Amino acid sequence: MSKNKKKLDVIDILKSQQNKFPLMFIDKIISVIPGKELTAIKNFSYNEWFFPAHFEDEPNVPGFVQIECLAQAFILTFLTKKEYKNYKTNFYNITDAKFRRKIIPGDVLKINAKLKNFNRGIAQGYCEGFVGKDFACSGEFTVTVPLIFEKFIPKK
Repeated sequence: MSKNKKKLDVIDILKSQQNKFPLMFIDKIISVIPGKELTAIKNFSYNEWFFPAHFEDEPNVPGFVQIECLAQAFILTFLTKKEYKNYKTNFYNITDAKFRRKIIPGDVLKINAKLKNFNRGIAQGYCEGFVGKDFACSGEFTVTVPLIFEKFIPKK
């Protein structure tokens, strides 16, 4: 591993972003180059709050949770930089979302996130999620950082 890459545990992640239990969906970052890319892990246990309701006879991870996992990995590509640590973010756009594999209790989702552009508080990038070698889900994200973005909104 390059000396530019580092690992982050759940405590470090909590210091970098504002999602908390029960809506924090990243368990570990296994490598990150802040401002560029990262690889994150989400471990799915049957103890997750959504499994009993989705669905009792065939538990699987809802699409909105998969999107949130990808989005949280994506925002950490830039929230791991000192100057943006713990900033609030807002969805601006999600495109080209794909769901190709059912994710079930016991699965580990490995997410590769890339930051393509960050300018004036608008971040754009792409994430892919895999279970083992199987492609599971992906999406392209545009996220704003209101504290920065709002400075560029013309005043009336």
